[in-house]
Amino acid sequence: MRQLYRVWSAALSSDQVERILACAAEQPAEDATIFSAAEDLAEIRSATVRWIDEPWVRDLLSGFVEQANREDFRLALDGAIETQVITYSAQQGDHYDWHHDVDWGGENEGDRKLSVTVQLSDPKTYAGGDLELEDMQTNADFRSKGTVVIFPSVLRHRVSPVTAGTRVVLVAWFSGPRWQ
Repeated sequence: MRQLYRVWSAALSSDQVERILACAAEQPAEDATIFSAAEDLAEIRSATVRWIDEPWVRDLLSGFVEQANREDFRLALDGAIETQVITYSAQQGDHYDWHHDVDWGGENEGDRKLSVTVQLSDPKTYAGGDLELEDMQTNADFRSKGTVVIFPSVLRHRVSPVTAGTRVVLVAWFSGPRWQ
Protein backbone atom coordinates (compact mmCIF):
# COMPACT_ATOMS: atom_id res chain seq x y z
CA MET A 1 0.00 0.00 0.00
CA ARG A 2 1.32 3.44 -0.92
CA GLN A 3 1.91 5.83 1.96
CA LEU A 4 1.84 9.61 2.31
CA TYR A 5 5.14 9.56 4.19
CA ARG A 6 7.97 7.15 5.05
CA VAL A 7 9.84 6.82 8.33
CA TRP A 8 13.05 5.00 9.18
CA SER A 9 13.36 5.20 12.96
CA ALA A 10 16.90 5.78 14.28
CA ALA A 11 18.31 4.89 10.84
CA LEU A 12 21.45 7.05 11.08
CA SER A 13 24.21 6.16 13.50
CA SER A 14 25.46 8.54 16.18
CA ASP A 15 28.68 8.93 14.17
CA GLN A 16 26.73 9.98 11.07
CA VAL A 17 24.67 12.45 13.09
CA GLU A 18 27.81 13.92 14.69
CA ARG A 19 29.48 14.25 11.28
CA ILE A 20 26.47 16.19 9.94
CA LEU A 21 26.52 18.46 12.99
CA ALA A 22 30.26 19.07 12.53
CA CYS A 23 29.73 20.06 8.87
CA ALA A 24 26.95 22.43 9.86
CA ALA A 25 29.10 24.03 12.56
CA GLU A 26 31.55 25.09 9.84
CA GLN A 27 28.87 27.09 8.01
CA PRO A 28 27.54 30.54 8.88
CA ALA A 29 24.26 30.69 10.76
CA GLU A 30 21.43 32.62 9.08
CA ASP A 31 17.96 33.57 10.19
CA ALA A 32 15.41 31.30 8.54
CA THR A 33 13.31 32.81 5.75
CA ILE A 34 10.27 31.81 3.69
CA PHE A 35 9.47 32.05 -0.03
CA SER A 36 6.98 34.92 0.23
CA ALA A 37 7.51 38.41 1.55
CA ALA A 38 5.52 38.01 4.75
CA GLU A 39 4.81 41.11 6.77
CA ASP A 40 5.55 39.39 10.05
CA LEU A 41 7.97 36.53 9.38
CA ALA A 42 8.38 35.77 13.10
CA GLU A 43 4.73 34.67 13.35
CA ILE A 44 5.27 32.14 10.53
CA ARG A 45 8.83 30.95 11.06
CA SER A 46 11.58 31.43 13.60
CA ALA A 47 14.76 29.33 13.47
CA THR A 48 18.42 29.40 12.51
CA VAL A 49 19.67 27.63 9.37
CA ARG A 50 23.07 26.55 8.11
CA TRP A 51 23.25 25.51 4.45
CA ILE A 52 25.49 22.53 3.76
CA ASP A 53 26.61 21.12 0.43
CA GLU A 54 28.35 17.83 1.14
CA PRO A 55 28.29 15.00 -1.45
CA TRP A 56 28.43 12.36 1.29
CA VAL A 57 25.23 13.78 2.85
CA ARG A 58 23.51 13.53 -0.52
CA ASP A 59 24.75 9.95 -0.88
CA LEU A 60 23.59 9.13 2.64
CA LEU A 61 20.05 10.37 1.96
CA SER A 62 19.75 9.11 -1.62
CA GLY A 63 19.15 5.48 -0.68
CA PHE A 64 16.22 6.42 1.54
CA VAL A 65 14.79 8.76 -1.12
CA GLU A 66 15.16 6.21 -3.91
CA GLN A 67 13.39 3.52 -1.88
CA ALA A 68 10.55 5.81 -0.77
CA ASN A 69 10.09 7.19 -4.27
CA ARG A 70 10.11 3.74 -5.88
CA GLU A 71 7.69 2.20 -3.38
CA ASP A 72 5.36 5.10 -2.58
CA PHE A 73 5.66 8.37 -4.44
CA ARG A 74 6.83 7.64 -8.01
CA LEU A 75 7.80 11.25 -8.69
CA ALA A 76 10.15 12.44 -11.42
CA LEU A 77 13.40 13.49 -9.73
CA ASP A 78 16.34 15.13 -11.49
CA GLY A 79 19.10 14.74 -8.92
CA ALA A 80 19.03 18.33 -7.61
CA ILE A 81 19.19 18.57 -3.82
CA GLU A 82 19.31 21.34 -1.23
CA THR A 83 20.32 20.65 2.36
CA GLN A 84 20.33 22.69 5.53
CA VAL A 85 20.62 22.09 9.24
CA ILE A 86 17.94 23.91 11.21
CA THR A 87 18.13 24.82 14.89
CA TYR A 88 14.91 25.48 16.79
CA SER A 89 15.50 27.04 20.21
CA ALA A 90 13.00 27.44 23.04
CA GLN A 91 14.75 30.68 24.06
CA GLN A 92 13.67 32.20 20.76
CA GLY A 93 10.27 30.49 20.67
CA ASP A 94 11.35 28.88 17.40
CA HIS A 95 8.77 27.15 15.21
CA TYR A 96 7.53 26.91 11.62
CA ASP A 97 3.80 27.30 11.07
CA TRP A 98 1.81 25.34 8.44
CA HIS A 99 3.53 25.42 5.05
CA HIS A 100 4.60 23.32 2.09
CA ASP A 101 8.10 23.23 0.60
CA VAL A 102 7.30 24.15 -3.02
CA ASP A 103 8.05 27.68 -4.26
CA TRP A 104 5.06 28.03 -6.59
CA GLY A 105 6.08 31.55 -7.59
CA GLY A 106 9.72 30.65 -8.20
CA GLU A 107 11.51 30.97 -11.50
CA ASN A 108 13.52 27.76 -11.15
CA GLU A 109 13.51 25.11 -13.87
CA GLY A 110 12.35 22.52 -11.36
CA ASP A 111 10.41 22.18 -8.13
CA ARG A 112 11.01 20.49 -4.82
CA LYS A 113 9.38 17.07 -4.99
CA LEU A 114 10.41 15.16 -1.85
CA SER A 115 11.15 16.66 1.56
CA VAL A 116 13.45 14.88 3.99
CA THR A 117 13.79 15.53 7.72
CA VAL A 118 16.52 13.85 9.77
CA GLN A 119 16.38 14.15 13.55
CA LEU A 120 19.80 15.19 14.90
CA SER A 121 18.84 15.92 18.53
CA ASP A 122 18.27 13.53 21.36
CA PRO A 123 14.52 13.84 22.05
CA LYS A 124 15.21 14.08 25.80
CA THR A 125 16.98 17.43 25.27
CA TYR A 126 13.93 19.44 24.17
CA ALA A 127 10.14 19.69 24.44
CA GLY A 128 7.68 20.70 21.73
CA GLY A 129 9.18 21.07 18.27
CA ASP A 130 7.06 18.28 16.83
CA LEU A 131 6.94 17.68 13.09
CA GLU A 132 3.25 17.47 12.20
CA LEU A 133 1.74 16.52 8.85
CA GLU A 134 -1.57 18.21 8.03
CA ASP A 135 -4.74 16.18 8.51
CA MET A 136 -2.79 13.14 9.71
CA GLN A 137 -2.71 11.54 13.10
CA THR A 138 0.24 9.22 13.42
CA ASN A 139 2.04 7.36 16.14
CA ALA A 140 5.14 7.09 13.94
CA ASP A 141 8.44 7.83 15.64
CA PHE A 142 9.62 11.17 14.25
CA ARG A 143 11.70 12.07 17.33
CA SER A 144 14.37 9.40 17.81
CA LYS A 145 17.87 10.60 17.04
CA GLY A 146 18.85 9.55 13.51
CA THR A 147 15.26 9.11 12.30
CA VAL A 148 14.62 9.85 8.61
CA VAL A 149 11.17 11.10 7.48
CA ILE A 150 10.31 11.58 3.79
CA PHE A 151 7.12 13.06 2.34
CA PRO A 152 6.01 14.86 -0.85
CA SER A 153 7.01 18.53 -0.72
CA VAL A 154 3.42 19.59 -1.53
CA LEU A 155 2.19 18.11 1.77
CA ARG A 156 1.51 20.85 4.31
CA HIS A 157 3.36 20.40 7.57
CA ARG A 158 4.64 22.37 10.53
CA VAL A 159 7.07 22.33 13.45
CA SER A 160 5.29 23.21 16.66
CA PRO A 161 7.01 25.73 18.96
CA VAL A 162 9.95 24.39 20.94
CA THR A 163 9.05 24.97 24.60
CA ALA A 164 12.27 23.76 26.27
CA GLY A 165 15.80 23.10 25.04
CA THR A 166 16.90 22.97 21.42
CA ARG A 167 15.86 20.78 18.48
CA VAL A 168 18.29 20.33 15.56
CA VAL A 169 17.36 18.66 12.26
CA LEU A 170 18.81 18.16 8.82
CA VAL A 171 16.31 18.95 6.09
CA ALA A 172 16.76 18.23 2.42
CA TRP A 173 14.69 18.71 -0.69
CA PHE A 174 15.04 16.50 -3.73
CA SER A 175 13.81 18.25 -6.87
CA GLY A 176 12.49 17.34 -10.27
CA PRO A 177 10.76 18.87 -13.28
CA ARG A 178 8.20 21.54 -12.44
CA TRP A 179 4.88 20.29 -11.09
CA GLN A 180 2.31 20.03 -13.89
